[in-house]
Amino acid sequence: MIILNQMNFKKKFTIEKNIYFFEIKKDVTKKVADFYNSKPFPNYKNLDDKSSILNLGNNNFIARKFKEFIGFDKEILEVGTGTGQLSNYLAIGTNNRIFALDPTIKSIELGSDFALKNNIPNVSFINGDIFDDIFANSAFDHIWCSGVLHHTKEPYKAFQILIKSLKTNGYVVLGLYNKFGRFRTFVRQFFFKFFGYSFVKFFDPILRNDVITDKDKIESWVNDQYRHPVESSHTIDEVLSWFNDNNIDFINSIPECDFHTNPDIFKKKSKGNFVGRIIRQVFMIFTPVGADGGLFIMIGKKIK
Repeated sequence: MIILNQMNFKKKFTIEKNIYFFEIKKDVTKKVADFYNSKPFPNYKNLDDKSSILNLGNNNFIARKFKEFIGFDKEILEVGTGTGQLSNYLAIGTNNRIFALDPTIKSIELGSDFALKNNIPNVSFINGDIFDDIFANSAFDHIWCSGVLHHTKEPYKAFQILIKSLKTNGYVVLGLYNKFGRFRTFVRQFFFKFFGYSFVKFFDPILRNDVITDKDKIESWVNDQYRHPVESSHTIDEVLSWFNDNNIDFINSIPECDFHTNPDIFKKKSKGNFVGRIIRQVFMIFTPVGADGGLFIMIGKKIK
């Protein structure tokens, strides 16, 4: 367990085992936390250990590239860690100090228990709310926040709070539902209201192709995609405006803003033009990313 100093935080906390607890006050955050407490997402398999989590992470292109990019001896914040699989992956085999934030206590407990059971000492879990602004300014070298802000009441405000805790020259990896790329999910959500699981099990590619077979994981996936109480969707140009207004230099995006693919996703690329960015986002509808939920990634670097 990493022992944090009170100077790392703006608010008081309590500690139990490997978890730092902050009081959560906002009703929307409590609502989302209660939603995930019923079926933490994603969950661990009974036989999961360091090797299986390493394999899972290495098979995720963006997670693997991020771990390679950050190197060693860094302080990394994962926002909305869920059950902490990514944070545990980033911690294994490095001397980086990983801090995993989530408001859902049952999810946090699963991640913490896994870290303790598998002797992963350089990851700590934080039960708190983004909007409570609990971290000191310039506390982290890099921030990963994917699949999170679109489940908050005010995504842009949450973004502004988070980047205060990012060091100058630090990188932020931001993943959000795309207004265009999520079209297929929007359609399935509409029919789910009337026909329920019997409909989506045939039209959701994750379920139809048996990508997940565990009953609890299936229910967690259905809850996350079709029953979530708080959800929004966004565009590349919207997030570019977030970056411009908050001293974040655009580095790259997935899908790319232009039509030139580069495997080095942390190398600065062109923003392309408005029409090209729209075309790239619309094209997401016809890709596996669009089939799976339409998540797009934006990478930025804090310049001051």
